[in-house]
Amino acid sequence: MKNLYFLLLAILMVSCNATMDTTSNETPDNPKYTYLALGDSYTIGESVRETERWPVQLTEQLRNRNYEMAAPMIIAKTGWTTSDLLRGMDQNLEVQRDFDLVSILIGVNNQYQGKLITEYEEELRQIFRRAINHSKTLEKGVFAVSIPDYGYTPFGSSNQEKISAEIDRFNQVFKRVADEFGVVFYNITPISRDSNNPELVASDGLHPSALQYQLWVEQYISQVAEKLPN
Repeated sequence: MKNLYFLLLAILMVSCNATMDTTSNETPDNPKYTYLALGDSYTIGESVRETERWPVQLTEQLRNRNYEMAAPMIIAKTGWTTSDLLRGMDQNLEVQRDFDLVSILIGVNNQYQGKLITEYEEELRQIFRRAINHSKTLEKGVFAVSIPDYGYTPFGSSNQEKISAEIDRFNQVFKRVADEFGVVFYNITPISRDSNNPELVASDGLHPSALQYQLWVEQYISQVAEKLPN
């Protein structure tokens, strides 16, 4: 576990910018749809290329379905907890800015840092409220993605049972809050627990690989597409 702790500290020190608009050569000149992705290292895509981040893969898949998507706006940073994300939203979101899609994936660092799960739940509700307020169609345009289980990675394997049990508890809270707000919750955690495929883990031995992110997107792409207004 000490190795995992120092690895996370090292990644946090060199991690990429917290907020960015991810550009693409295929972005339409006058995009019809906008997308805001909120989260932590999983959303920013630690240890994968920009084009391999799951919000970027999702955007590209929607373009392949003829949705004229702008590059996703990503507010996320490695090591962020719910309180960090709230500050990031304060600093980087304009009150009047609305999006056609908003995604939320946050909580692994609350678990890892030993934060109270009651604190997580309280701050998660604030995040959901703000996310819905930034959605053009309110809760209909928002979706949540479950926390993957790093207990099935090389760096978490020695404490797999403990990590998995705690991830389950945080995901139970995550889904309950999503249900309270009428937001759909996509459970990708079982994908992260496929220990038979080492290609699902990035080269750092901790984060999901581009392939794992691709599997996430394939699971919910059709349902997300249905959220976009005609």
